Amino acid sequence: MVTPGQLLFDHHSHDLRGTRAGSGSLAVHTLGTRMEDFIAWANHEAAARGLAHEIIPPAPHGRLGTERFRRSLAWHIARRPGGLVALAIQYGHLRTSVAAGYAARSRDGIHDLFDVETARATIDTVADLNAALEDGLGVSGPAARRAIKAAASAAQFTGTVISARQARQLLANPHLAVYDNPHALLMCVCKRDKALCHRGLKDVPSLDQWVPACANIARTDQHAAGLRRRATSLEQQAGHVPGPLGERLRGNATRLRELADAHHRTRISLQDGTE
Repeated sequence: MVTPGQLLFDHHSHDLRGTRAGSGSLAVHTLGTRMEDFIAWANHEAAARGLAHEIIPPAPHGRLGTERFRRSLAWHIARRPGGLVALAIQYGHLRTSVAAGYAARSRDGIHDLFDVETARATIDTVADLNAALEDGLGVSGPAARRAIKAAASAAQFTGTVISARQARQLLANPHLAVYDNPHALLMCVCKRDKALCHRGLKDVPSLDQWVPACANIARTDQHAAGLRRRATSLEQQAGHVPGPLGERLRGNATRLRELADAHHRTRISLQDGTE
């Protein structure tokens, strides 16, 4: 949408008049107008193509506005792999004592927004895991039984509207600390005293710094299948690069297949995990 290195709504790319100097994004009023224009355009296109199910319904609380658009962006960002970190960066907020010093952001509700979306993403993770377990999914790893136990609590939260206060309570519940990262092909069922990925005052695990020996790791059948696909891709790459690099890629592929084999040897199911 914009030149690399610029803001998502950089005024150089989106200001049609192009008369404003300096850096920065579009003004709040302009953004609100653009969103309403986009909704009108999208609905016109959907109606013209007979796609009634794609029409954006009227907002029950009036115009969309930048605040509600921010919440929509937060919802989608938080549910991407590594999205909670990206959400913290996007909204200039980290759930630490340092961030608490930004009084303006606190008044604007950014702390509540982050907590609510983190809690919702966590509930979605355990709900998806619970549904997959009921369909026969297998789980392996030192935290497999804790993952199954956490998934069993999903039903009481599914479909509920979460307030900021409820979100803080959910995030404080150690039995719901389940984080999935498809890129890392693992799931972290976090117990702070067992985590090897970080030290210090962090509230959430660093899924991009996972340690193979960590006691919080769990893998599902889906993760194991992903390991095999990635191994196949590495082997294909190895055939097109110089010898030493090719050997390294083939070695990584072998290691990934060994992890997948170990999963299938040790996996447990929902019935096993509740015994």
